[in-house]
Amino acid sequence: MRDIGRNYGVVLLIAAVVVALPFFVHSTFYLRIAALVFIFSLAVLGLNLLMGFAGQVSLGHAGFFGIGAYAVAIGPTHLGIPSWIALLGGVAISGALAFVVGRPILKLKGHYLAVATLGMGILIAMAFTNEAAWTGGPDGMPVPRLQLFGWTARGSVTWYWISGLTLVVGALVAINLVSSPTGRALRAIHDSEVASRVLGIDVARYKLTAFVLSAIYAAVAGGYLALFDGLVTPATAGFLRSIEFVTMAVFGGLGSILGSIVGAAILTVLPQVLTVFHDYEHIALGLIMIVFMIFLRAGTVPGLAALFERRTP
Repeated sequence: MRDIGRNYGVVLLIAAVVVALPFFVHSTFYLRIAALVFIFSLAVLGLNLLMGFAGQVSLGHAGFFGIGAYAVAIGPTHLGIPSWIALLGGVAISGALAFVVGRPILKLKGHYLAVATLGMGILIAMAFTNEAAWTGGPDGMPVPRLQLFGWTARGSVTWYWISGLTLVVGALVAINLVSSPTGRALRAIHDSEVASRVLGIDVARYKLTAFVLSAIYAAVAGGYLALFDGLVTPATAGFLRSIEFVTMAVFGGLGSILGSIVGAAILTVLPQVLTVFHDYEHIALGLIMIVFMIFLRAGTVPGLAALFERRTP
């Protein structure tokens, strides 16, 4: 019960930050950065369900992110459907693809699984690059604004609230999942698949469930980013984006809902702060990440929590 209360406290903390931040930050630039943090946090949150709780590595998660992004571009432009329906369609396609691809891929373990998911992500990115008639090719394509009942979503402030509220809902869903029998089964699989099978847990089904859910989170985040920026390119689904998501999850703390958001926030905001170093920006970013990983090996949030517990009588 204590862990459940703590988890719901995390959701309340996230909601409080989302509501309170505009009262302290009035610049649209900072609200834009905050909206990007919320969008990336949503994608990393789904990835953390797969990696942190189910213990399955994915290096191609940007593929699902790209499917959501291109869905809101292709749907209105080529098919004439509203953006919100295209977003739901992209989420459905990502979930269906994860279900189909996940069944054979998730039978692999370790670096074999990592290479398989990497290959999946590369294939999706190649499709977006080569199908120029639909996707605009390497240059990408513009994304029409989100419209709903005559209302158009535009501007940093609007997308701050859309992405922030969606993140709160996504965190609440993740908390409920983690606290449910499904979450306990995922943690058991993370610790030992053999022991889980002995206990009667359907390992393949639960791993596939985590994979599909993580793909859905990524597709929603990808659609939001495309609608927010008004442009989508194959880089949205590229390998570097997948590595960025994995880095955010590990940096914040695998198996931590709050860690997903903290990791995404640090690695989104920190490059903006380090621009004062000009040519040495990437060197400074790399050194900071190395120091954090040396002293907080479990990730930022779990590491600081453990440090606080050791220092508290």
